[in-house]
Amino acid sequence: MTLQTALSGLTSAQTGLNTVSNNLANANTTAYKSQTALFQDIYPSNATNTPGIGSSLEGMSTDLTEGNLTSTGNSLDAAIQGNGYFIVSSNGAQQYTRDGAFQLSSSGQLETLNGSKLLGYATVNGVQGNTLGPITINTGAVAANATSTLGLTLNLNSGDKTIPSTTTFNPSDPTTYSESTSAVTYDSLGNANRVQFYLVQNQPATSGATPSWTVYAQPELADGTNVGTPQNLTTLGFSNSGTLTSGSPATLAVNWGNGAAASNIAMNFTGTTLAAQSFAVAGITNNGYAPGNYTGSSISADGSVQASYSNGQTLSAGKIALANFINPEGLNPVTGNLYAVTNSSGQPVVNTPGSGQAGTLSGGELEASNASTSSLLVSLIQYQQAYQANTSVIQTEQQDSQRLVQI
Repeated sequence: MTLQTALSGLTSAQTGLNTVSNNLANANTTAYKSQTALFQDIYPSNATNTPGIGSSLEGMSTDLTEGNLTSTGNSLDAAIQGNGYFIVSSNGAQQYTRDGAFQLSSSGQLETLNGSKLLGYATVNGVQGNTLGPITINTGAVAANATSTLGLTLNLNSGDKTIPSTTTFNPSDPTTYSESTSAVTYDSLGNANRVQFYLVQNQPATSGATPSWTVYAQPELADGTNVGTPQNLTTLGFSNSGTLTSGSPATLAVNWGNGAAASNIAMNFTGTTLAAQSFAVAGITNNGYAPGNYTGSSISADGSVQASYSNGQTLSAGKIALANFINPEGLNPVTGNLYAVTNSSGQPVVNTPGSGQAGTLSGGELEASNASTSSLLVSLIQYQQAYQANTSVIQTEQQDSQRLVQI
């Protein structure tokens, strides 16, 4: 009986050594959660006032404490701050991980370094879905988008010269207009054409009335060639407090003649003011852009995956999903920094980062292992001593058995 008792202690000590050894081996593993072997004593059944007959493994306890965050400089990396697990598809099975070291597959899908597909809510044609699936980033080119809406907010100077109605506008003669500015517009081929705007402060019809401003537009090709003749685009009217009352929106129709489709640009002057102020362009909005190539991606705190392009555009690829569990300690760890669902863990509750019980994400960072090397080394010594002690008991039992045989 003593031999069996010592053997159980030896086995328990070996299990403890294996557990500590595994923790030490994963001290630098991304998002690793250290484990502790828990043991129970063994007593003969239906026996009283008898010594125990050893120990056995009761179970494994996982320390779910969040590891420190480490900056990686990789914009595709993400660390979970708070509760939750990334959801991945590995060989058709849904599994879970805290390891946010992601990369792009050859098809542009976000995946873990071992090839598991990261799941979330993909954005298709500008609409975010509501079904879990892979998130795909367009790593190719983005086509040009012709300008269809152009916003121009101006601060007009009421002290500028007024132009008599008998004066014929001439863009080459600065005496025929009060101010000028320009804005870039894009045609259907992505050419960055320009529109010159000439602003004429008209003489009021009656003395003391608030003057109106006539806007002329002269479209130009990218090389500076004028397209047609200047257009009388609109006349902006103002109240006596200088707020815009009429003339916006207006439409600028251009046949570029360079192989691109004709444009009908809706001009918006909302927010334009008239006051005793210096002339300035307060803001320009333009829904057009040139073609662009993929330059990189980023992950935001709410799980949004944004792809950036050389033309300054940013497109949403989708939103990462996180899973929470009633009993996360019940998850079964498997190879590859992954966890599998068990009856003990319960089924996943899926949310986007920052909603429900899900934590938020920190892009460009990874969660470090929470294994403490210093405390593990202390445990290692304790298990070694227990192992040696049980070995000594076995050796003593063997010696006693030999003496008994010799009698």
